[in-house]
Amino acid sequence: MKEVMEMKETKETKETKETKETKETIEMKESNVLKRSLINSLKEPVTESEHNLFVAKSESNSNSELIVNTDETICLMGWVHRIKRLKTVVFIILRDRTGLVQCAFAPELIEPLELTLETVICLTGKKVKGKNDYADFEIAGERIEVLNPAAGELPVAVNGKEIEVQLETLLKHRVLGLRHPKEQAIFKIQSLIGEGFRKFLSTQGFTEIHSPKLVKEGAEGGANVFKLDYFGETAYLAQSPQFYKQMMVISGMERVFEVGSVFRAEAHSTSRHLNEYVSLDLEMGFIFHEDELMRLETELLRSIMSSLKENGNNELSILEVTLPEVPDEIPHMKLSEAIAILKENYGKTELEGDLDPEGEKLISQYIYETTGSEFVFLTHYPKRKRPMYTMPCGEEETHSFDLLFRGMEITTGGRRIHRLDMLIQSMREKGLDPEQYESYLEAFKYGAPPHGGLAIGLERLTALLLGFSNVRRTSLFPRDGQRLVP
Repeated sequence: MKEVMEMKETKETKETKETKETKETIEMKESNVLKRSLINSLKEPVTESEHNLFVAKSESNSNSELIVNTDETICLMGWVHRIKRLKTVVFIILRDRTGLVQCAFAPELIEPLELTLETVICLTGKKVKGKNDYADFEIAGERIEVLNPAAGELPVAVNGKEIEVQLETLLKHRVLGLRHPKEQAIFKIQSLIGEGFRKFLSTQGFTEIHSPKLVKEGAEGGANVFKLDYFGETAYLAQSPQFYKQMMVISGMERVFEVGSVFRAEAHSTSRHLNEYVSLDLEMGFIFHEDELMRLETELLRSIMSSLKENGNNELSILEVTLPEVPDEIPHMKLSEAIAILKENYGKTELEGDLDPEGEKLISQYIYETTGSEFVFLTHYPKRKRPMYTMPCGEEETHSFDLLFRGMEITTGGRRIHRLDMLIQSMREKGLDPEQYESYLEAFKYGAPPHGGLAIGLERLTALLLGFSNVRRTSLFPRDGQRLVP
């Protein structure tokens, strides 16, 4: 009987406990919904005519988020950006993705918490007038809760105007470093570039595709591929979506693009190369000259710059960046002409078939001084320097081009071979076995239209736009010969 009673009590205790926990969970959920609703109500687009709204500006005085002017208690959540202790008041500068706001608390509310920088907090209070570095109001704090404390001394100080650490330290502590407004601005700009790429091409009748990154053969036909075991077979990480772009054009889609990672197993350690990067690729059918691609890219870049000016003004201001003007027609010349200019004007006599990094900088300087353009197309690269799918132009050259911007190549493109017999011959000339490319060649048997395309390195374009000399600054988690983490 005693055991039965104990079992009954245990069961009732358990049920009571579960009921209590369920009630607490429901209350917490309802509280969270309320918090989210309040926070959402704080962040609405502002107009000049809405006099009952105050703009909550970021440290750069350019944030367009706002706080509704209300006597109700509001709730904010974010990170402790700064703490300023005075005798009768403690100011906490709170940071979230929209900017910073000053919150004033009585010292007795703060001291027991032992707050540190970057601690995650939730606070409630009322908005009151009080001009400061961030807005013309502040939050009179009533309650504060630590959601998660930051442990120990910060390896990267993210609450200053600049991040004053070496690049290696910044990359080692990448997640923390990204909290700095300038670091976040870099990747918001990069996001807008990708968005602009997609938006413009979508208006031009292009379809976005997503091609495999595990492949049977490398698109470039070289040795610079990452090899891996694929259930007993040899596979590679894709150097490029090139084959699949062409196949989709041939499939009848005609115009396709992709934004995705590509992999190059090149043992370099330079400021301009990565072993994994994001490629902005496009391919289009029924073109008969590389000029068509160059005109398309010109309009694409003009559209992206316009979008950045419209939607990225805050980030450009934070980074103190002025965007380049893309001319109606970007200057262009044959590669052989560029080499002749470099030889005559700068004494570079060692170039043959391509430009080295110094040559790219010097010819860009020459074009800027003579035309005012920061962009230049170089065309007709030699066959030996281009992949086997590139359309030949005469015996030695190809219908191909590179686009240089501020002294560095950001685009490679050109017409492709669309006839099966020519493609097989080109493979053999490059020392490749056509049987190893059977699935690719199969697409050309049943009517492939004249076509061409190009690829833009996203990290390189971002770095050059924002004035960074090292492409690792514009890669979220760079992959190079020395780095696999974070």
